[in-house]
Amino acid sequence: MSRRLRVEADGGSRGNPGVAGYGALVRDGVTGAVLVERAAPLGQVSNNVAEYSGLIAGLDAAFAIDPGAKVTVAMDSKLVIEQMSGRWKVKHEDMRRLALEAREIVDRIRAAGGSVAYTWVPRAENTDADLLSNKGMDGRTIDRRLDRPEAAAVADARDDGPTRVVLVRHGVTDFTVAGRLDGRGGPDPDLNATGRAQAEAAARGVLHLVGPGGARVVTSSLARARQTGAAVAAAIGVEPVVDDAWDEQSFGDWDGAVMRDLIARDPESFLAMRKDPGYKRPGGESHSQLTERVVAAWEAVLAEGGTTVVVCHRKPIMVVLRHVLGLTVDASWRLAAAPGSLTAVEVLPHGELSVVFTNRT
Repeated sequence: MSRRLRVEADGGSRGNPGVAGYGALVRDGVTGAVLVERAAPLGQVSNNVAEYSGLIAGLDAAFAIDPGAKVTVAMDSKLVIEQMSGRWKVKHEDMRRLALEAREIVDRIRAAGGSVAYTWVPRAENTDADLLSNKGMDGRTIDRRLDRPEAAAVADARDDGPTRVVLVRHGVTDFTVAGRLDGRGGPDPDLNATGRAQAEAAARGVLHLVGPGGARVVTSSLARARQTGAAVAAAIGVEPVVDDAWDEQSFGDWDGAVMRDLIARDPESFLAMRKDPGYKRPGGESHSQLTERVVAAWEAVLAEGGTTVVVCHRKPIMVVLRHVLGLTVDASWRLAAAPGSLTAVEVLPHGELSVVFTNRT
């Protein structure tokens, strides 16, 4: 007797076209148990292309489980269901190509003695596939086979693949050029012309690394980071999210001061600011306080999984690298993070961490 399988598939794009991804799962048609889960990002494509991509992933997964199964495909896309059932014509070139690819898998299932039927369901009945497609839009790739005993035994311990974080330092401002401290709560200047060019260069570098729609973008709340982040987000076609936990350290009454003047006037206090984790200026933040908020933000980014680009400042980047490499505060000053530079960290599913590169411009 042929096995009964149910494919649930979906796809979406944030904008049409926009940042897209698909999701698909296969259930046992009798017990309802999930046998396979799949999701992946698609870059910048239309919603309909994403939906067809989800269908193809689901059909392919069903064929891998049992080539001769009786398959029911359930989707909330009326367009895909009607076109694949032969009742509506496929007019768009991209969808014609994808519909042909889906039909080739259907032909293989039928040649093996199986069958494929299509049914439309309301969106409320397709939430599992919708959740997977949103993970795809978030830049995550999932390919889980849960019907094998060895896979089921370790399913809870598996992750969706490596988590990647690209740390980008903002471009320069007039304060940067003058060597002025500019922390959280300070004057908050905009990028200057050189800084805007550095932001565009950083955006091209991020696009090369992650591809269109391949990452979330998070920025600090300070103007120079938000402006650099806007260039990065525009390059890969996503909307940036502001998180003030990634702000530069607050230097209190020293904000706006020229560093060489501080060194000449009060070298002991300046040295304490660099080396003593508990030292802080009136109205400012200690390095320990900075570390607490940045590490919490870092852990939140890792918990999201997938790929995230964080556009922030030199001190937060130093905090992250100090945290993951086990460095002292003093040693962390040896790490360069030039304006507009990129630093990448990768965390594998079993927890192993690698600093892939630093200070790339």
